[in-house]
Amino acid sequence: MYEFIQGKLAEITPASAVLETAGGVGYCLNISLQTYSVVAGQPDVRLYTHFIVREDVQILYGFATRDERELFRLLIGVSGVGGNTARMILSAFTSEELRAIIATGKAEVLKSVKGLGLKTAQKIIVELKDKVTGGTGGTVALPAGTPAAGSPLYDEALAALTMLGFAKSASEKVLRELIRETPGASVEEVIRQALKKL
Repeated sequence: MYEFIQGKLAEITPASAVLETAGGVGYCLNISLQTYSVVAGQPDVRLYTHFIVREDVQILYGFATRDERELFRLLIGVSGVGGNTARMILSAFTSEELRAIIATGKAEVLKSVKGLGLKTAQKIIVELKDKVTGGTGGTVALPAGTPAAGSPLYDEALAALTMLGFAKSASEKVLRELIRETPGASVEEVIRQALKKL
């Protein structure tokens, strides 16, 4: 229905963005970490959209690139993969990483995303292997890193995980563990690593 929405970036979190159009309407879009890392801090933004309508809810997803939206649409076309699961996958891996994972059949890596079992991961690979192009076909590099505890990055990562539906206590524990391992990373890297551990 909507190809894209362009406007002033009124609000942003690692899980959502509010775009205010010239007409004064604010659209709340669910976003992935990929999109967050591209648009955060920019005054004016264009997000490519995918609109899901069910009898109980209407959800608007936003993507910084058409390529990410295309991957999202391919993912939700797989039986058992809904919009939130697809967004979690696109938050855990960049588009390039996801294409490489699918192209090389690394179901074990893909199933590290919360809520994604081995069978569904294998189904994604089987159904999308021929549709996904541009994968490196080489080693899949997994993101790593974390910020300092109690910092704005830590707080933002915790808020994002809570908004994505994870328990606050479990998220805090994982974030503390990540901080001990590798301090000083960006919020996107922190959340990507936490998604693999929760």
